[in-house]
Amino acid sequence: MLNVLRKPIISGLALALLLPVGMSTASAATTNTEKPSISALSAPQLDVRYQDSFTIGAAVEPSQLEGKDAAMLKRHYNSIVAENVMKPINIQPEEGKFNFKEADKIVKFAKENNMDIRFHALIWHSQVPEWFFLDKDGKKMVDEKNPVQRMKNKKLLLKRVENHVKTIVSRYKDDVKSWDVVNEVIDDGGGLRQSDWFKITGTDFIKVAFETAHKYGGNDAMLYINDYNTEVETKRDDLYNLIVDLLEQGVPIDGVGHQSHIQLGWPTLQQTEDSINLFADLGLDNQITELDVSLYGWPPKPAYKTYGEIPAEVFKAQAERYDALFKLYEKLDDKISNVTFWGITDNHTWLDDRAEEYNDGVGKDAPFVFDPNYKVKPAYWAIIDHK
Repeated sequence: MLNVLRKPIISGLALALLLPVGMSTASAATTNTEKPSISALSAPQLDVRYQDSFTIGAAVEPSQLEGKDAAMLKRHYNSIVAENVMKPINIQPEEGKFNFKEADKIVKFAKENNMDIRFHALIWHSQVPEWFFLDKDGKKMVDEKNPVQRMKNKKLLLKRVENHVKTIVSRYKDDVKSWDVVNEVIDDGGGLRQSDWFKITGTDFIKVAFETAHKYGGNDAMLYINDYNTEVETKRDDLYNLIVDLLEQGVPIDGVGHQSHIQLGWPTLQQTEDSINLFADLGLDNQITELDVSLYGWPPKPAYKTYGEIPAEVFKAQAERYDALFKLYEKLDDKISNVTFWGITDNHTWLDDRAEEYNDGVGKDAPFVFDPNYKVKPAYWAIIDHK
């Protein structure tokens, strides 16, 4: 599987702080988690439970479009997104040579099962082939000192952005409902991420990507700027200021994607609510695009070595966290159109890679509401039953 270690999650919490903020061990035990761990394939459907509020999505690899994973998708989800195969390096590994084989599999599955499709992601600083940033002579554009040549390089790169977005959007415009047009353009340390995109074009790559997606996707295409840690005030505010500036220039941004790779005790619910309301006040839609609730703080050290080592009280704490989250999402459902989990069950998550990286190659996370054996977890009962 191609699960990249995407980013550190900013948090001052130690691993010991496993419970959500303001919650004691005793209160964790009071959540509605005593129901049986039945098969998820016969449990009440998540998408039906939230059909009046927002669609429920999952990130998938093409290998998960058959067997039990496919059955899970059909039962509990009405939206789907590619975990990796629609990223630039997979779609256009060589200039002008587009590879849609794996992406087409996901689109076909979604259409056959009446699911919405999110596209992730048109432009990203990671999982992008090097050729984008090489000039016609094969030299790195970022190393160019000559101002005349730098301007030529900028025009070339923006043309490549336009062609990449145009080709993909034209192909899937009748199938994809929501597009992550640019991903992770805000730096954790403040301001715009100093990616090759930015160093060569400034913010023009963002403008060209959105304008091209709108031109070829049509008025019905929903275009999102997607990022992580959008709950953190400084990063949130930098994203907000960027969007305000782009909107004032007429850039067609329709919404904000909040990745929501979060933890049991971080961020606070108030931070999450404030962020959603902030962008909604600009007239933008909000989507929760990559939801998982890690059992660990940052860094994830130490980690449970196996799934069986995870204590029952930790799963109860996770259930309490999910319960509070989905109550908030429902409260704000006029501002949120989709909630997508970054996986289907605990048997496949990028967080395992992260736990292993910080624990000598050994570590297991369990971020979702379904366990590795396709059974429901306490977190499932918490979000299916809450009122």
